[in-house]
Amino acid sequence: MDATTRMQWFRRVALVGALLAAAVVVLGAWVRLTDAGLGCPDWPGCYGHIYPENEGSFVKGLHEMIHRYFAGTLVGIIALLMVFAIWNRRDRIQPLTPVVMLFFIVLMQAALGALTVTLLVKPLIVTAHLLGGLTTLGILWWLCLSPDAKPPAPREMKLRPWALIAFAALAVQIFLGGWTSTNYAAVACPDLPTCQRAWWPPMDFHNAFVLWRGLHVDFTGGILSNAARTAIHVTHRIGAVIAGSILIIVGAFAIYLSEGRRLRVAGTLLIVAVLLQISIGLSMVHLGMPLTLAVFHNAGAALLVIALTTLVRTLWPARH
Repeated sequence: MDATTRMQWFRRVALVGALLAAAVVVLGAWVRLTDAGLGCPDWPGCYGHIYPENEGSFVKGLHEMIHRYFAGTLVGIIALLMVFAIWNRRDRIQPLTPVVMLFFIVLMQAALGALTVTLLVKPLIVTAHLLGGLTTLGILWWLCLSPDAKPPAPREMKLRPWALIAFAALAVQIFLGGWTSTNYAAVACPDLPTCQRAWWPPMDFHNAFVLWRGLHVDFTGGILSNAARTAIHVTHRIGAVIAGSILIIVGAFAIYLSEGRRLRVAGTLLIVAVLLQISIGLSMVHLGMPLTLAVFHNAGAALLVIALTTLVRTLWPARH
């Protein structure tokens, strides 16, 4: 098997891993939104078993264990990718550094998953777990994409700093989304475009963004006041407007500056992903935060990561 064929197989396995990582992100949201984060009070099993057997919390335990089964399979795939990358490290086209980095990230994810249970779903831990999951997805998607044979054109290179700004804006907005969800602030503003029928309702920003509140505090159901949750929700809305505008502008410029089909498709995908995510967010408020749309909102975040990673990969082809 030559190096090109080996790389094709590597990308196929990375694609499977990326799809599985997206599923893990969505399942994580499903677990959190069904209040099943503590459905299994121990880790990695559930009440000491590999399958939930406690009748009193069977459904929530099953939700949590399904998420763990998928996450465990993902760890296995990433370990396989690292072994493959190390074994073929002498191939000129075989990436190694991002694979090793990915392996350590997924180990950190496993630790955060355990801390989520032992530290009683602390918002900081759960939000970091979400960010780690989407980072895992982004790296896997990066690895499964085949780089262009030629570097981007000079006019396309102008988009590079804006793509990095877009990535930073998306990361901040994902953090705000996770913080909103883990602090149960999504229902703080039941109306649009106002919040509680006011453009600037009473808000407590001082307590809204305290990252750590000590040990032995069970955050199931949330502990913040309504004013603090309102501050989180309004900040998330403002961030959505800013980040969404940046991403749409970057996508539009990608289409305008593109001299090849790949960058144009990436820009179009990014714009579609932003509009879809905004539509889901608006529908959630209008329909009273149904579970299905809330889960789809996390899937939309995963799609945004995929779209922006595709655009960045086009602008930064691999150096051999």
